[in-house]
Amino acid sequence: MTINHLNLVVTDVRKSVLFFEKYFEFTCELIKGEHIIAILSNKENFTLVLMNSKNEDTTYPKDFHIGFILNHLDEVDDLYQKLIKDGIAIQQSPRKIRNSYAFYFWFENIFIEVGHYLSWM
Repeated sequence: MTINHLNLVVTDVRKSVLFFEKYFEFTCELIKGEHIIAILSNKENFTLVLMNSKNEDTTYPKDFHIGFILNHLDEVDDLYQKLIKDGIAIQQSPRKIRNSYAFYFWFENIFIEVGHYLSWM
């Protein structure tokens, strides 16, 4: 069994589409309405659905986050530098966390992890 998709509720669908396309290699397949819902996919056939919060504050549980695992350590550093250069606020640079080399940051109301596994547990 494979996970098929993830639906995230965001305040600005248009901005979120551009973000996931630019930094995480998603492609926007469909936008419904006036940026009410966007359907994105990546090379691994994972579907990311971005849905407008309809002017409501959306709060995810405290430890909820999405994680992106990269194939190489230098890819983590490269993405970190690209995000910083583009003005994305990241409090800590990549570092060893448990069995990975990673960093975390907020985009909209979503906590995002980017890392590379150093070894399996």
